[in-house]
Amino acid sequence: MSASLEVLHACNHVLCVAKPARVPTVPDDSGDPSMLDLAKAWIKADRAKAGEAYVGVVHRLDRPVSGVLCLARTSKAAARLTAAFHDRLAEKRYVAVVEGSLRGEGEVDHWLLKKGSKNVVRVVREGTERARRAQTRYRATAHAGGRTLVELEPRTGRPHQLRVAMASLGHPIVGDLKYGAAAPLPDRSVALHARRLVVPHPTRDAPIDVTARPPGTAVWELTRLA
Repeated sequence: MSASLEVLHACNHVLCVAKPARVPTVPDDSGDPSMLDLAKAWIKADRAKAGEAYVGVVHRLDRPVSGVLCLARTSKAAARLTAAFHDRLAEKRYVAVVEGSLRGEGEVDHWLLKKGSKNVVRVVREGTERARRAQTRYRATAHAGGRTLVELEPRTGRPHQLRVAMASLGHPIVGDLKYGAAAPLPDRSVALHARRLVVPHPTRDAPIDVTARPPGTAVWELTRLA
């Protein structure tokens, strides 16, 4: 299990890894190995640690999404990293391939409401009960074959925020059937990738700055044009 984990950063307090698409961040009803399981196994093998290794989940990536995932290795680090994400001190950069020809750059600013029973998020009017504001910056960088490569910067951290933002512009992320994509991708992923994360280190002055390359699947060939 540990051999399949791509480690981007490892120290006594933090473990950053590259999450493949279709692997859940935490265990779910599927019973498939999760990133939490893989991280615990890696720590146990790498440090020859007896017993269960501590791993704290401080943020998540949707199952069909790939990219940088940050995990805590101590309870102190978990508390401080969770606070950093909550206080918007973490800098996150994503790339996505969307349907159609999206041009230029801009910001999507709207209110989202999550319907828990169906795990779907929708745009609602400001003032709707339980709705939360979501802000996303985007910039189109390359076009080919009726698709666009887009750089995304979430200014808030709402569930499905980036997926809904692109769909609201009429350019759903390729493969994202839940939010209007025309067809699935062969591996049932969505073409959304957490490329870079910069977050304050929980015990040091220098921040953690890690990047993960997009998957090598055909949908990501547009990255060569950017």
